[in-house]
Amino acid sequence: MIRYIRWCAYFCALLLVALLVNLARVQVWEAAAYRANPANKRPAVERYAEPRGDILVEGRPVTGSRDSGQLLRYERTYSNGPLYAPVTGFSSQTYGTSLLERAEDAVLAGTDPALSALPLWYDLARGHPAGGNAETTVRAGLQRAAYAGLAGRRGAVAALEPATGKILALVSSPSYDPALLSGTGAGVKAAWDRLNADPARPMLNRALRETYPPGSTFKIVTAAAALDAGVVTEVDAPTQTPDPYLLPGTSTLLPNAGAGCQDASLAEAVQWSCNTVMAKIGVRVGLRGMVDAARRFGFNDDGLRVPAWVSRSNFDTDMSPDQLALSSIGQFNTKATPLQMAMVAAAVANGGELKAPCLLDRTTQDDGDPVRRGPQHSLGRAMNPATALRLQDLMVKVVENGSGWNAAIQGAVVGGKTGTAQHGVGNAGTPYAWFIGWAKAEDAPQPGVAVAVVVEDAAADRGDISGNGAAAPIARAVMEAALYGTRPPRPAAR
Repeated sequence: MIRYIRWCAYFCALLLVALLVNLARVQVWEAAAYRANPANKRPAVERYAEPRGDILVEGRPVTGSRDSGQLLRYERTYSNGPLYAPVTGFSSQTYGTSLLERAEDAVLAGTDPALSALPLWYDLARGHPAGGNAETTVRAGLQRAAYAGLAGRRGAVAALEPATGKILALVSSPSYDPALLSGTGAGVKAAWDRLNADPARPMLNRALRETYPPGSTFKIVTAAAALDAGVVTEVDAPTQTPDPYLLPGTSTLLPNAGAGCQDASLAEAVQWSCNTVMAKIGVRVGLRGMVDAARRFGFNDDGLRVPAWVSRSNFDTDMSPDQLALSSIGQFNTKATPLQMAMVAAAVANGGELKAPCLLDRTTQDDGDPVRRGPQHSLGRAMNPATALRLQDLMVKVVENGSGWNAAIQGAVVGGKTGTAQHGVGNAGTPYAWFIGWAKAEDAPQPGVAVAVVVEDAAADRGDISGNGAAAPIARAVMEAALYGTRPPRPAAR
């Protein structure tokens, strides 16, 4: 009898060991697979069981959380959703996250180990601390000025602090309200379908994700390349350029939009945006020189993050001389995001050094204790300091007595460059209106803001599209908000 009891005990022990082995298999080796199984609702329930941390603008939250009373309890809310959508992105229980909501998801959701001094305790307790906050570098006044300036037209604005790379404004128009996508159900799906089907593409972040031909604003890069390479040593010297200019190796003539560009100097070509002169200068710099110069300004960089990812701005590395001529005036295959062109203006304003753009100032715990600072670093020198000083003078002339007079601000030094970029088959599309520039208060030691504006409104008359007419007034309003706060924007007397 005792022998049978012993065998029974052995069998029970074997079953217990098998049970423990299976438990370990489920909880250790297969835990990730079970957690990722779409049928498992526990991760989603856990994720939305507590309020999400907030995204802040000048210390004030532009996001929040609402108790929905549903299984997925807390839904995201947004203050001035369309205004800040290009900054925050969306946080949806159905469609996930985007932009800053995605880039800082671990902090906002409370799962970042840096939020706790004892992260192992939360792992053992299968919990996590309250969601932290993400403080942006955006300034509300600049954001409102840019948004009001675009007034629903298709386009974008990016503004930077040249000395630090901090993004002061990031606007894409038309915009949308991220709150429409926060929850679940038929209403959220209908909003998603409607927004994605809208031909105006309101969910496209045009400031970070859309690339445009930069047109004449790219001539600043070409001018920097020529001065650094010694191709041009005297900015006021005639360039012996005919008008029109015969593109190398072709029978195609490149014209100018206005008169007075024949044999113009580099200074006059920048001031009055002479295509012929800048195309010839780009060819003289050569393909390698132009590619290197564009790269130093940030073109052809696949890894730019702010911390949300940014589309690659392109300058071709293999071109014929005629293609190089067109690329040197911002046409052919040259494409740039508005943020990239703001970086060009910022590099000139900052004495040639290009700071990495950054949208995140710092992250904090829910009680405000700091977690980490936003990454601020230099991307290197885009041009020599002497070249930057020359370009500053040339850009000031564009605004004071050139093609960009609509950007002038009384009591401030403003430098700029206009652009009208052709696109479409046979250049039949409505041109994009560009303006890039920077501004310095009269008593300030250095420029306080650099900005890029692009307007692509297809409803406008083709003849009315110009950087000075459509984009420069918006840039002026943003720069004035940066320098003087809420003072109404006004141009300087001509």
